[in-house]
Amino acid sequence: MKVLLADGLRPKAQELLKQNNIDIVVKFYKLDELISVIAEFDGIIVRSATKVPKEVIDAGVAGKLKVIGRAGTGIDNIDHKYARSIGVPVLNTPGANSASVSELVFAHLWALARFIPAAKVTMGNGEWNKKAYQGIELSGKTLGICGFGKIGQITAKIALDFGMKVIAFDINEVSTDLDVKIVTKEELIKTSDFITLHVPKLEKPFIGKEELGMMKDSSFLVNCARGGVVDEKALLDALNNGVIAGAGIDAWENEPKFNPELAAHPKVSATPHIGASTEEAQDRVGFQIAEKIIAELKK
Repeated sequence: MKVLLADGLRPKAQELLKQNNIDIVVKFYKLDELISVIAEFDGIIVRSATKVPKEVIDAGVAGKLKVIGRAGTGIDNIDHKYARSIGVPVLNTPGANSASVSELVFAHLWALARFIPAAKVTMGNGEWNKKAYQGIELSGKTLGICGFGKIGQITAKIALDFGMKVIAFDINEVSTDLDVKIVTKEELIKTSDFITLHVPKLEKPFIGKEELGMMKDSSFLVNCARGGVVDEKALLDALNNGVIAGAGIDAWENEPKFNPELAAHPKVSATPHIGASTEEAQDRVGFQIAEKIIAELKK
């Protein structure tokens, strides 16, 4: 059996595949190249860089392709509905990177609350703006969590440990033992001091001009979910016009391209989609997807 690691995979995960008599090829292919070679592989594992649209899937199943794996949680870069409709399993690793993403949320929260991005830039310019950067404490503030899955729940636990009040919204029914109040989307947006997003990409942005207009002008928005979850044009307008106080952005609409004006904005804490980029998370992600691919190919 042969598996393509289109976006690489951790060494321990590669070794696990080899130990189970699976030949691996570690190589990134552009779309047209991938279409021409995919039929040679029994499986493909991707991360976020490689796209697996219908054309790739059709070319694969015309040959040996039996399974598609995503080393991570989101499967937006795979036409997973089509794949599953023709009997090709699409596997991922939900939860493997949850702790890392949650910790990055708080990196952005603290950066915003204490003006760290702006202070870094101005100090680099030789300015000492101590009086301009009087921040706020997270303790006692209300954190609104949109999407209360594994990442949302870990984020809630951390927030509660830091003395924050936590409210949450999810389109699904929520059951939790945490001291979290489940509210409507509108109530969360209107009453939160900080909002963090952990929702999938939808047909239209989860947070657009209307939602931004409902937020308090002292509130902050953090997106460590998916690009397109927030209307970036509306967000830039909201920041420029004082509609909200600031934003933390890890996921961008057109990755790896991004809006440089938004990234450089003094009210923005920006990172290049590194939520899952920790040593620990990548080890877990790689090992889990390798185990799942092995199990599927041995059926």
